[in-house]
Amino acid sequence: QVQLVESGGGLVQAGGSLRLSCAASGLIFSITAMGWYRQAPGKERELVATITRGGSTNYADSAKGRFTISRDNAKNTAYLQMNSLKSEDTAVYYCNARTGIVRVDDYWGQGTQVTVPS
Repeated sequence: QVQLVESGGGLVQAGGSLRLSCAASGLIFSITAMGWYRQAPGKERELVATITRGGSTNYADSAKGRFTISRDNAKNTAYLQMNSLKSEDTAVYYCNARTGIVRVDDYWGQGTQVTVPS
């Protein structure tokens, strides 16, 4: 089992910045990748960015150039630096940890609200 705790959400004006953190605990040695997803009201959860244990990253088109995902393996923590925020970035942001290679399991945090007023 992996437990994830997010922090760093809040209300920020358009054009501002926020940094989300996700602290992992439990069977952290089994984590192969971590990521951030978001869900806006009335919409499905969508990928924002992922990062592998080796540091390879992947971003949604909406995040490219504005968001940066990183991880500190020593602290078992992943981060999402969000710059130039827009009203359409308003959503609940969820941290994800993926374990396993043959059998893959996904773990989720409780979510943190990011609000960018229009």
